[in-house]
Order: sequence, then C-alpha cells, then structure tokens
Amino acid sequence: MKPLRIPVAIVSLAVFSLFLSGCKASDVAPESGPQKVSVRVSEVTGGESQDMPLRFSGIVRATQRATLTFQVSGNLKERAVELGQTVQAGDVLARVYNPGLEPARDSARARLEELRTQYQQAQREWERSSRLHERGVVSEQTLEQLAARRDSLDASVATARASLAEATQLLEESTLRAPFSGRVEALLVERDEFVAAGQPVMRLSSPEGREVEVRVPAYLLDHVTLEQTLPVWSVQDRSQPPQTGSVVEIAQASAIRGELHPVLVSLPVNTLEPGEPVEVGITPVRESALTVPLLSVIRNAEGVSVFRVRDDVANRVTVEVDRVVGERVVVTSGDLSPGDQVVYAGMTRLADGDAVEVR
Repeated sequence: MKPLRIPVAIVSLAVFSLFLSGCKASDVAPESGPQKVSVRVSEVTGGESQDMPLRFSGIVRATQRATLTFQVSGNLKERAVELGQTVQAGDVLARVYNPGLEPARDSARARLEELRTQYQQAQREWERSSRLHERGVVSEQTLEQLAARRDSLDASVATARASLAEATQLLEESTLRAPFSGRVEALLVERDEFVAAGQPVMRLSSPEGREVEVRVPAYLLDHVTLEQTLPVWSVQDRSQPPQTGSVVEIAQASAIRGELHPVLVSLPVNTLEPGEPVEVGITPVRESALTVPLLSVIRNAEGVSVFRVRDDVANRVTVEVDRVVGERVVVTSGDLSPGDQVVYAGMTRLADGDAVEVR
C-alpha cells in the first residue's frame, strides 16, 4: 500500500492557522507614552520671618496743638478763658499790660505826621523855586539843595511809617488770640502775674486728629515705613481690641550711641483721648536664608544644583552652597523661592525636564 502524500502547501497553511489560533488580541502590546519618574520632594524653607511683636509706650496727643506766648512782656491784665474751654479761631484769650506800648505807638504816629508835613512844605518850596529858576531868579544850586531836602524828608517819612507799623504791631501783640479752633488744655500763668516775652502762657489743642509718639532703638527704624499700619493698645483698658495707627514720621538714625529715635503714629478720629497712655506694637521682619534637604543637592560637571518640581516636571536649578546645618543645606539661588518643591529621592533616573510622579 502506498503512503498517503499530503501537499506541502496544505501542511504550511495548517501550521500558520494553528499559530494564529494561539494568539489573542490582548497579547498585542499597545504603544505607551513616556513613563513618569517616581520621586520624593521636600519644601524649600526660608525667606521672611517675623519676630515677637515689641510694644513701646506713648501718650496720645492732639495732632494740632500749640503753646501760646506773648511777643511783649507785661502783667497779665486779662484772661478771657478757663481750663477746658472751647474757643474759635481769632477769639481773644488774654491780654498783657505794658505801659510803654501805647505811648510808643502815639509817638510814632505823631512823628510820621510831622515828617509828612515837612515833606509837603519842601515839595511846595521846590515847585515855587522851579518856576523862579525858569525866569532866572533862583540859581541852579539853590534848586538842587531844595530837591535834596525834599528827597531826604521823603525817606524820613517812609522810615517813620515803618516805625508806626512796628509800634502798632507790638501793641497788637499784647492781645493773645486763638490761632485755630480748639480746647484750652493748660493755663500756665495766673492773672496779674508778670509775663516775659516768649514765656508760655497756655496750651491749646484741636479736637481734630490724634497721634502718639514712641521712641525706638535705631535697629528698629529699618522695620517701619511711612504709611505702615501698627496696632495701638489702650493701657487703661487692655480688654479693648487694638486701634490701627499709621506711621506719618520716622526719625533718621544718628551717630549717638544708645539714643532712642521718635516714630510718630497717627490715630483714627474719635478713638483715643489726649493724655491717654497707650502701647504701639512693632514687629521686626527679618530675611532668613534659603535651606534645602542635604539629599537634594547634586554635583555634576556643570556645578551644584537641585531638581525643582513644578507642574509635575523636574527642572535643574543651579545653586551655591553656603553651609550645612544638620540635615539641611543653606543655599543661594536667584531661581529658588520659599515654598518651592525640590527632589530629594529618586534622582538617579532623573534628567532635566522629565515628568515626575510625586510620592
């Protein structure tokens, strides 16, 4: 019996079909995207830090205030106000009596009238002599002498007028008037008492505006700025919440060792009364160094750097190492900021610009 011969083409087809039947659709691997590198990150620390608030004592005072004085001496003849009285701008507050003021004014007025009369007479004489000079009766020299006398009297009249104005002003200075509307907060001289020129007589303050002046060490001047808001506490009632003041003046630091420097703080209207003791809070703000974990710092041919992670992408940032503090490193970098995330684990498989998965 002859063996059965199977064509080669049929055998090949059978084998190919068997191979296809052993493959499933799931065995074909789909094309996958770039793999993310698994890393661990830590936060960059540093930047601004605030110390404990410091409190400085001061006394509330009126923003507009004045210590009033007379420009002339004399006895306090009249005092038209009492302590605590409210006055308006221009009101008469007090008067002093100086026996020489009125006579000096009257003498200056009389002298002015005398010189004015002499000047008018000299002017008429010059006009008559001018007409006679045209007819050849009066010489040129005489006419010049009359003109010189007239001009001299004119200058004397101007001097006498200035003397009268001075005497009148001194007499007016014997009356003390309120420079602004406010309240009398102190009376420093009693009636009939002698008052020297420039001696304080009373203090006047305006109800509009409050301020407090505190004195601080020189190093704190760098921690306050104009228009900066500061808390102001009342010492009399510490249960009240602090008022908010605004810095309006800052003294300049001087070369005197240990000197305290004034800082003027404006207060809201109708909050604290003049004379009330308060405390003003100033909190120093310092710049602390940037630190990163010791494990995040890597060294390569380009220098020292760290990997910063933003939006799940790691980028290399160059840094300068200052010193090691425990498990962290103090660094300097213009590209790092407090709060940035830097990689400290998983850097062996990481390259600049790689996508990362933070664990």
